Amino acid sequence: MKRRTLILAALGTPFLASPLIAAAPGLSVAKSPTCGCCAAWVEHMQAAGFVVDVSDVSQQALWALKDSLSITPEISSCHTAQIAGYFVEGHVPASDVARLLSERPDALGLSVPGMPIGSPGMEMGTQKDAYDTLLVMRDGTTQVFQSHA
Repeated sequence: MKRRTLILAALGTPFLASPLIAAAPGLSVAKSPTCGCCAAWVEHMQAAGFVVDVSDVSQQALWALKDSLSITPEISSCHTAQIAGYFVEGHVPASDVARLLSERPDALGLSVPGMPIGSPGMEMGTQKDAYDTLLVMRDGTTQVFQSHA
């Protein structure tokens, strides 16, 4: 009888987990097909539990996407992601994205401008630059969302 209970429990487990997985918002990433640091950032997000859909696009298409999301050159980086109505521009740590989704501020999204050494996807041994994750407000202004040393 124990064997039957174990089998039924094992078979039912995926069905119990499905609503939790379905409820998690997906992360859509647009990047250049040749960008290694973008691929490394995607791996960082997947390791943190995000479900990621990646689209390799031309630079022209990527800049058009950035423009449509009000991502200016001052806050831009090499890849652009979207999740739950927000954009995530550049090498934003997964913990910052999780906080964004938890707090749900009235904003456009998060950005780590440029490509700071030591940010997720830009790891280079022990070298690490200090950088800020910026919260981009609806009027285009920014404020520091999280500082990283």
